[in-house]
Amino acid sequence: MISNQILQNTIDGLKNIARVEFCIMDVDGKEVASTADMGSRAAAVAEFAASPADSQEIQGYQFFKIFDEQMLEYVLVAAGAGEDSYMIGKLAAFQIQSLLTAYKERLDKDNFVKNLLLDNLLLVDIYSRSKKLHIQTDVPRAVLIVEAPEGRDSNALELARAYFSGNSKDFVTEVDENNVIIVKELSETDRIKEMDKTAKQLWTFLKKEGIRDGRVAYGTVIQEIKEVSRSYKEARMALDVGKIFFSEREIIAYSELGIGRLIYQLPLPLCKMFIREIFGGRSPDEFDEETLGTIYKFFENSLNVSETSRQLFIHRNTLVYRLDKLQKSTGLDLRVFEDAITFKIALMVVKYMKYMETTDF
Repeated sequence: MISNQILQNTIDGLKNIARVEFCIMDVDGKEVASTADMGSRAAAVAEFAASPADSQEIQGYQFFKIFDEQMLEYVLVAAGAGEDSYMIGKLAAFQIQSLLTAYKERLDKDNFVKNLLLDNLLLVDIYSRSKKLHIQTDVPRAVLIVEAPEGRDSNALELARAYFSGNSKDFVTEVDENNVIIVKELSETDRIKEMDKTAKQLWTFLKKEGIRDGRVAYGTVIQEIKEVSRSYKEARMALDVGKIFFSEREIIAYSELGIGRLIYQLPLPLCKMFIREIFGGRSPDEFDEETLGTIYKFFENSLNVSETSRQLFIHRNTLVYRLDKLQKSTGLDLRVFEDAITFKIALMVVKYMKYMETTDF
């Protein structure tokens, strides 16, 4: 339903253009929006609403009916008798009628997109409703999620709608109070680059408008509208996994999650068993800061001893000594690819376990 504030803004604008006072009332004669005090007209509105006429002059005022799908929704009252007031009132009624239709269509599309994202529609309903709402079904799309940590007090939803308002083929909605969702239609070429560019530009815009401490995540590109829910689920996973393994990043794509998305789906008991079998009673993140720094830098340089020692400003033999010491305490030689992979996965598993244990679901 269109808000009273929108109706008030509309007749304020019409008054400024036409220099005619307007009042919108519901079918019971209760004032919804008005540009001037026209007195009590409940009886006249009730009489007019019950009549078969679409417009009528009553006591020097022009009355017009405004319908929503053939149901009487409002009565518009325009001050002044005569042909000019009638024509201006008729135009105003047409404008409000068109506004109701546009908002209803937007609401229908928003409801459709929400159910599409949540996978609440049968396949036949997806295509039939898409046709009814004039939504193409076979164009490339992807889903972006903007985390809005301020919740309902955040204006991220309206900002995102304003940002994408120039393209009627994009849909902006929300399914909970913390995230804004965009279903973005893409061109046929360079879709991945286009998604990355869109995410970066959107986040830059939101930050300039005061949105802080959030992030943007997006799923893979899909070709059929029935697959939108899959891209949405991927974006949700990217948002969650990004918090665990890529906490320093403000923008994360599902395609960049790597092994993190596999670890994220492991049950905690299995993770604990893995750590216990590999390291006994010790956790791989319990090493001293120097050892952990060496391990991370060694991984960062793709197990290259020379480059790692150079970046750590230590002698090559010192690095070798540290790696040998680590091998004696864990049984894993990080210079061996398989052992390095095991240790890397173990570090990620521990990070995932700590996140899950401290997160209130």
